[in-house]
Amino acid sequence: MPRRISGRSHGDPRHADTRAKVVKDDYRPSRDEILRYIAENPDRSGKREIAKAFALRGQDRVWLKDMLRDLQDEGLLTKERKRLSRAGAVPHVAVLDIFGRDDDGVLLANPSEYTGAGSPPVIAIRISRGASGPVPGIGDRVLAKTFPTDDPSGPAYTGRVMKIFEKRSDAVLGVFRVLKDGTFRIEPVERRQPELIVDKEFQNGAMNGDLVEVEPARASRYGLPRAKVLAVLGSLTSEKAVSMIAIHAHDIPHVFPADVIAEAEAVKPATLDHREDWRDLPLVTIDPADAKDHDDAVFATPDPDEKNPGGVVVTVAIADVAAYVRYGKPLDREALKRGNSVYFPDRVVPMLPERISNDLCSLREGEDRPAIAVRMTFSSEGRKLRHSFHRVMMKSAAKLAYPQAQAAIDGMPDDKTRPILDSVLKPLWDAYAVLKRGRDARQPLELDLPERKILLKPDGTVDRVVVPERLDAHKLIEEFMIQANVAAAETLEGKKEPLVYRIHDAPSLAKQESLRDFLATLSLSLARGAQMRPSQFNGILERVRGADNEALVNEVVLRSQSQAEYSPKNIGHFGLNLRRYAHFTSPIRRYADLVVHRGLIAALGLGSGGLTQQEADRLEEVAALISATERRAMAAERDTVDRLIAAYLAERVNDTFDARISGVTKAGLFVQLPQYGADGFIPVSSLGGDYYIYDETARSLYGERTGRGYQLADRVEVRLVEVAPMAGAMRFEMLTDPKPLPGSRRSFHKAKGRARASQPRVGPRGRRR
Repeated sequence: MPRRISGRSHGDPRHADTRAKVVKDDYRPSRDEILRYIAENPDRSGKREIAKAFALRGQDRVWLKDMLRDLQDEGLLTKERKRLSRAGAVPHVAVLDIFGRDDDGVLLANPSEYTGAGSPPVIAIRISRGASGPVPGIGDRVLAKTFPTDDPSGPAYTGRVMKIFEKRSDAVLGVFRVLKDGTFRIEPVERRQPELIVDKEFQNGAMNGDLVEVEPARASRYGLPRAKVLAVLGSLTSEKAVSMIAIHAHDIPHVFPADVIAEAEAVKPATLDHREDWRDLPLVTIDPADAKDHDDAVFATPDPDEKNPGGVVVTVAIADVAAYVRYGKPLDREALKRGNSVYFPDRVVPMLPERISNDLCSLREGEDRPAIAVRMTFSSEGRKLRHSFHRVMMKSAAKLAYPQAQAAIDGMPDDKTRPILDSVLKPLWDAYAVLKRGRDARQPLELDLPERKILLKPDGTVDRVVVPERLDAHKLIEEFMIQANVAAAETLEGKKEPLVYRIHDAPSLAKQESLRDFLATLSLSLARGAQMRPSQFNGILERVRGADNEALVNEVVLRSQSQAEYSPKNIGHFGLNLRRYAHFTSPIRRYADLVVHRGLIAALGLGSGGLTQQEADRLEEVAALISATERRAMAAERDTVDRLIAAYLAERVNDTFDARISGVTKAGLFVQLPQYGADGFIPVSSLGGDYYIYDETARSLYGERTGRGYQLADRVEVRLVEVAPMAGAMRFEMLTDPKPLPGSRRSFHKAKGRARASQPRVGPRGRRR
């Protein structure tokens, strides 16, 4: 008799044992039963948990593995964090946007981020009886736990609200402009935002060039829509104005409340009480030359143990932020709200006030500072043998910049590095050589994608864009920090202390298949298999090193990867090829690291400021919040760079540039100017006298008549046609003729048939056929 799985068991371990007892020994569940179980038990949907739920053993587990793989190949299941879920399913903890009510008055919401096919699912919001605090309403964004429903005619999920985010009105941002005829306009700061008219009675004190928040009125049938100014946020004639647009557009908190500042100013410096005295250890900080806070210091020596010949002892000391920022206090609540510091070319929006980040927790040269340190011993092959954590008082022996430390190692020491060259710097580089052997053996993903840095003039405009040289000094600090992060995760896991992992899932099966199809167009192959390894991608990258398509393959491999995030459930870090990994080394600028510090303090009995049970119970919510704030910061930083570069190039309309195709869509080509790291768009309608077809597999657009076209990462020459500086948008014209594409005749006819069936073809005047 088939076993029924009750939805009551969702999230309730009390039902786990009884479920398996009613299953016959020779019972194998049907596909529908497996799918139903996964939908109803998203927090217990790993392969082992499914096998346990259905009491499958021996060969039945092999059968289950094959069945689950078939369901993934058919697109019915997706795999994330070693857990399976229905394709397009909403995560168990998700950020939702409430958009309306049903006929019974129940609030309805959609996921704020949804990548599944079709329309996003609807979630009915449940309000607990007797719940205290604010009640969500239409227009609110909330963090909620979601539960699938059985009602095919109603919402697919119900949601229980965990947190209500700050309310946002329907206001939009724009730049207030006074035209020559005395009328007022709002210049858009978003690419798809229309221009608005402001009547004089709704000017609200705004002046020409002010960044304003406006409320659009309902659009009329004729002319531009109107709006009224709600608030003046600042003048664009001032420095740091461009980043202010991103700060407001992405709702990034940037002004510390009075109670937060008061708490920070009242904090007294930590003392030596209950700490080890490490002030005589010559730890040094190595950071960018313009860094204002220093939260990590390093030291290394050969291992004196005769049983470990060629081994090294590496010490990493991290600012003890937990000594000052206590759970539940105003400083802590504001830090969690911000999630992380946000870095713009013209300013930093810090997670913590300056009194904490740039003073008490900055490991300043020659000043006593509290720290949590990890001492790690490695074999000569770079394998970590053991480690230990310590709560210490340290005193930095030197504050060094990356180029300064590298120059000393390269034979050009200065007055600061010369005295510590033999005693501190050379042992650090010797230790890095050992750790590099371990890294090479581990084979993390090695993508070659240079990072650009915008240098500004005193007035806040762009001076130039540079690609900083990648030095061994950078790699040394990076590898030391990675190993410290691994040690933190291992210690907390070993002590069974709750923590927030930094996780990075392997590419999804769909992305793997898409990448495999693309590589086939270049006569490259990627092995199939359920367990992908970074080394398999590295093999592909090595084969194209130095080739014309090197940049193309690096770009496509990058886009096939999943996004890293935070979670209290560990799936490992695919990119770094590590089983367990947690952020520990930057608690000044990342809340995740502060949580890990508190966990270490509690697990190892290192004094006050440890992780509380109340905080441990909220880690799922905290992980979702800080993952969201990280994505918010990345988007704001990217938008600011786009606006700065667009403003910089606004005077160069009609100039020609060398560019690289950075994106291919049905609508046209995105191109990047390598010199500036800026993106612009070329509409497909402007590409010339052919009908262009989008080939998703080859990442290309090619002409229906000629089979010639353009492909991702092609180097081309373009002309700048139009710039919208405040929106960060640029439009280009293609000057390079289309080229024959690899295998274009084969892929040409295949894609042509697909295009006729399912895709619009756009001619030189933008008309559809």
